[in-house]
Amino acid sequence: MNTVTSLPVAAGRPGRRRGRVLAVLAATAATLVVWAVAVPVAGVDLVARSGGTDQPVTPVVVGVATLLAGLAGWALLALLERFTTRARIVWLGLAVVVLLVSLLGPLDGGVGTAATVTLLAMHLAAAAVLVPLLPRTAGR
Repeated sequence: MNTVTSLPVAAGRPGRRRGRVLAVLAATAATLVVWAVAVPVAGVDLVARSGGTDQPVTPVVVGVATLLAGLAGWALLALLERFTTRARIVWLGLAVVVLLVSLLGPLDGGVGTAATVTLLAMHLAAAAVLVPLLPRTAGR
């Protein structure tokens, strides 16, 4: 009897993990698409100012940053699921706050209008994927 009742929970975890992996990868793909349209196609000189120095924003930087942000969101959701019954709602609220704070970076660090708009678009593209998809995989 215990085996039967524990099977759906165990079976649901690989599906949850797969959904979260796909959400993080989709967010990364979305930001790379924005980069590809802006930089090689539209010719935007994508440079960000960090610590007083100007640094080019390469596809590797975009991919790694998005992967790290997605994995951090996933980790936070997993922690919330462990400690609260309202993980999805709490995570969504925190995700919106983190998004709003993250938009300050491009507003302050973009070198030029086109770079600033492109950086904002990348942040919004990642959020447009992660915010609806990660909590959809939540159990509670």
